[in-house]
Amino acid sequence: MTPPPAIEAHGLVKRYGDKRALDGVDLDVARGAVCALLGPNGAGKTTAVRVLTTLTLPDEGTARVAGHDVVENPVAARRVLGLAAQDATVDGLLTGHENLTMIGELHHLGRKPAQARATELLEQFSLSDASDKLAKEYSGGMRRRLDLAATLVAEPEVLFLDEPTTGLDPRARNELWDVLDQLVAGGATLLLTTQYLEEADRLADDIVVVDHGRVIARGDARSLKRQVGGDQLRVVVASRDDVDEVARIVERVSGAASVVDHGARSVIAPAIDAGSAPTDGAGHGVAALGALAEALSEAGVAVEDLGLAQPTLDDVFLTLTGKPAEDADADEKAPIAEEVAR
Repeated sequence: MTPPPAIEAHGLVKRYGDKRALDGVDLDVARGAVCALLGPNGAGKTTAVRVLTTLTLPDEGTARVAGHDVVENPVAARRVLGLAAQDATVDGLLTGHENLTMIGELHHLGRKPAQARATELLEQFSLSDASDKLAKEYSGGMRRRLDLAATLVAEPEVLFLDEPTTGLDPRARNELWDVLDQLVAGGATLLLTTQYLEEADRLADDIVVVDHGRVIARGDARSLKRQVGGDQLRVVVASRDDVDEVARIVERVSGAASVVDHGARSVIAPAIDAGSAPTDGAGHGVAALGALAEALSEAGVAVEDLGLAQPTLDDVFLTLTGKPAEDADADEKAPIAEEVAR
């Protein structure tokens, strides 16, 4: 039998006054999978994570994490989930080892088991050399890895990551991505929100796009890009004098109008579907690229770059939501802050 999803939600609704932060969200994440929750500012991402991690009660709908209902049995749900918030939560006045040991003791592991678990995680996250260093002296990447290690002390089945690489430089981001790959290889289930579209492209098996509290699209990165448009042929010529001729060649091969940029000496056109290929036999994707390369060679045109490009996830956001993804859910956090204050 197929095991139930690690995360499942049906009809989640959350209201803050007249605003519906969640408006009937359905979600399921298979065990061992990575799901990226993406959407523009105020879309409902943060509220969804808060509901799934038992920090906020839904007004309607149901949600389960590793089989535990987050409303009816929140304590059991908390025992099987880990949450890495956007801001690091480790104590800067404790060493890395002391931070993880303290968390282990809070999970009732006992002093010696907690110390052993801390040593194990520091090694896993390549922080052993800094184990006796105060956390406030860690670099941004080291501190983020320590924060993630802290969420794993109790070995949760499901891990929620809110903007896991925000503020990290490209090298530190790649290092953390490698750590997340290891966690998934070990069987962990991840749900992450992110402002970096390439992060979702790099890590996620499944991407869920939300806007105005609703799920508006879902699929892997390639299928979402296909909703915007298929592959595109792209040519950059050596001489600006050849641009117009190349445009005619590209349009003949593609069977579609091209976009010409004389300044960049580039020509772009859709690589059409095989089913609508023109009589010269050009198909989509690699077949169209091969036909174009042959046509350019026969014409004797000098080319600097020739390739097949795809729409980006930025294009997906702009097409589906009318605006790009933002780095924070400011509209959501305001009512959440009011709720905490009450």
